[in-house]
Amino acid sequence: MADRPVLLFDSGIGGLTVLREARVLMPDRRFVYVADDAAFPYGAWEEPALNDHILKLFARLLDRYQPEISVIACNTASTLVIESLREAFPHHPFVGTVPAIKPAAERTRSGLVSVLATPGTVKRQYTRDLIHQWATKCHVRLVASDRLASLAETYMREGFVDENAVRDEITPCFIEREGARTDIVVLACTHYPFLANRMRKTAPWPVDWLDPAEAIARRALSLLAPLPVEPGINTPDLAVFTSGKADFSTRRLMQGFGLNVAR
Repeated sequence: MADRPVLLFDSGIGGLTVLREARVLMPDRRFVYVADDAAFPYGAWEEPALNDHILKLFARLLDRYQPEISVIACNTASTLVIESLREAFPHHPFVGTVPAIKPAAERTRSGLVSVLATPGTVKRQYTRDLIHQWATKCHVRLVASDRLASLAETYMREGFVDENAVRDEITPCFIEREGARTDIVVLACTHYPFLANRMRKTAPWPVDWLDPAEAIARRALSLLAPLPVEPGINTPDLAVFTSGKADFSTRRLMQGFGLNVAR
């Protein structure tokens, strides 16, 4: 048990935002980060095919890495397949990532909240159910971005992003109504926090950008059994790319996060 890793799963590198927080809370844990880059972006998939793809992929991942827990650090995957994963693997704990609508509704002062997400997350009934359950007293605008996840991938690999493109993607989040303005934007994709500084720079006015990464990491920690006092095997953290093709910039990025790219 001491050497069974925490598995973090995303369609690309966005889940590294969750890994960053998980490392702070769980410094003694071992991590396997899985990027399903062979299937990126998930928004291009039909839902039944994507559901089937992720279930088959996890059957292989759980068998190979024997994780103690799996964190689906991807809103699109979580809102689609988390319940299917729990049904398919009932003895393995999964932590999902869902839009932080409840805390946004609790914090907003203006009553105007925007949820910035991938098209897949925006169109899910799961997302609308969260709004109905937690945010009926707010005006919640769902904003689907086609490009931000890819822009974040480019920025993290190359260190540059087109700020005008970021501005174009976030502009629909900002609305004014009867003298009130949007004051909270929920970042409902784990890729987006990588662009937070660019978003702040290009936004028409200051807002609270709500990043759920810490809450996800805390939920995972709460489900883990305490580690034994004796040290486990000192095995390095891994980054796994389903394409098997991590280029130089990607390998350098993974090394910056303390991950060895699996061959």
